[in-house]
Amino acid sequence: MKIVDCDYFVVGSGMAGLMSALHLAAYGRVTLVTKGRLADCNTNFAQGGICCVMDPEDTFDRHARDTMIAGAWLGKSPVVHEICEHAPEGIQDLVDCGVRFARRKDGSWDLTREGGHSARRILHAGDITGEKCEAAMIRRVRRAEGIDIREETIVIDLVMTRRIGVKGENRCIGAYVLDKPSGEIYAIRSPNTILATGGCGKVYLYTCNPDTATGDGIALAWRAGARIENMEFIQFHPTCLYHPQAKRFLISEAVRGEGAVLVDKRGRPFMRKYDPRGSLAPRDIVARSIDSEMKRTGDDCMFLDIRQKGRAYLMNRFPNIYHKCLEFGIDMAHDLIPIVPAAHYTCGGIQATTDGRTSIAGLSAVGECASTGLHGANRLASNSLMEALVCARLTAARLGPHPDRFGRRPPAIPAWKIGNAVPPDEAVLVAHMWDEIRRLMWDYVGIVRTNKRLARAAHRIRTLRREIRDYYFRYLVTPDTLELRNLAVCAELIVKCAQKRHESRGLHYTLDHPRMSKRPRQTVLPGFHG
Repeated sequence: MKIVDCDYFVVGSGMAGLMSALHLAAYGRVTLVTKGRLADCNTNFAQGGICCVMDPEDTFDRHARDTMIAGAWLGKSPVVHEICEHAPEGIQDLVDCGVRFARRKDGSWDLTREGGHSARRILHAGDITGEKCEAAMIRRVRRAEGIDIREETIVIDLVMTRRIGVKGENRCIGAYVLDKPSGEIYAIRSPNTILATGGCGKVYLYTCNPDTATGDGIALAWRAGARIENMEFIQFHPTCLYHPQAKRFLISEAVRGEGAVLVDKRGRPFMRKYDPRGSLAPRDIVARSIDSEMKRTGDDCMFLDIRQKGRAYLMNRFPNIYHKCLEFGIDMAHDLIPIVPAAHYTCGGIQATTDGRTSIAGLSAVGECASTGLHGANRLASNSLMEALVCARLTAARLGPHPDRFGRRPPAIPAWKIGNAVPPDEAVLVAHMWDEIRRLMWDYVGIVRTNKRLARAAHRIRTLRREIRDYYFRYLVTPDTLELRNLAVCAELIVKCAQKRHESRGLHYTLDHPRMSKRPRQTVLPGFHG
């Protein structure tokens, strides 16, 4: 079996992965793998922008307080302050890559505001901020020396010393990977593995995430024995465009930041009866309010109204959103925009520090797959890319000057064994199980939960995981099988965490425990040690 050696092994090509690779390339050989193309990631779909205190009248303390309030006071205060205060350095990293954030005529930053923020602190590049950042980072990564890029490569499992019979501390020494075009399975060996694989939005039937968001890194880390934290907090973006042909298209929170109001089909605002902040309330409150209105009225969707801004303004400030809506016969300048909530962001994940440390030696986690304590029970708008930038920089600062190294003889990795596995002959089984998981998660573990729904979900997911395990060992691995396996793990982790939280806090709202307890606590699950 082929073994590829490197100093740093980065999994994922969003902002967290690319920035980690760029920083680490200054210290040694980097191998970066991604299961699709480099641009196939959540970062590429981010519209609104990136949080950073840039206005002299704004402060890091205000940003931190807004973050803690949005997270229902479950965020870890030292972590929140650290990441907010390091944000300007992350923004400079993007500027150095060639990202041009919008400025006003006087040369100052054109800062916007989004839900939950008490000030304008969102830097943006029009309404396709993520796409422009991703493109700039990809250009830089492709030109960088010392970065071996391997696209269309999916990780099967992490290689742990305990599992291969190496004595001493149990640690991660790389992974088995599958080259999708050729079907070849080989190993990447490294003393430093960095997971930057994003979230698990595809575990739900309706999501604005790309098809790649199957929670691979979270599942990999859990199977390796890493602690998992706060998976019950799945953020539903309140305003996904509601149209049969509009797959995964978000109406950015910045639209509300610039004056859009949430209304019903008759144009009547409804948010003030749920929260005094109205349409600029944090996402968990807005999503739950929209869900409540839809159930109360029986309507299929609610609407955004920004008609008062006029066509010229909308075409200049939101050109991508304006033209995309127009493709579906919706003129933002004259029509209400139909919207529904959709699964958007994984606030929990692999328990990690701001500099990427996990509970497993040799394994780091950065970005959406990591749970650092920044988001608490609900992510404040546009804090995600900020976290990815800051934590990628801090992780590289930890690993770069003093990296873990193998000795003269790196540990041997056994060849991948296929046993009696045969080529799969019934792909319909994978498709059916994939669909069943996503539907039951939407129906039983969605915006509003109950003990009975969670129990039903837990029972069915346990059964599905047994069926998937049987399928996995019976047939040769395929990308679809690997993603299904990871998706099922994430579904079970979400349900387990939700069952452990006997309160309603942030994104976890249960009818059986509608009040928030006085003492915030994290939900921590031990890793799998089978």
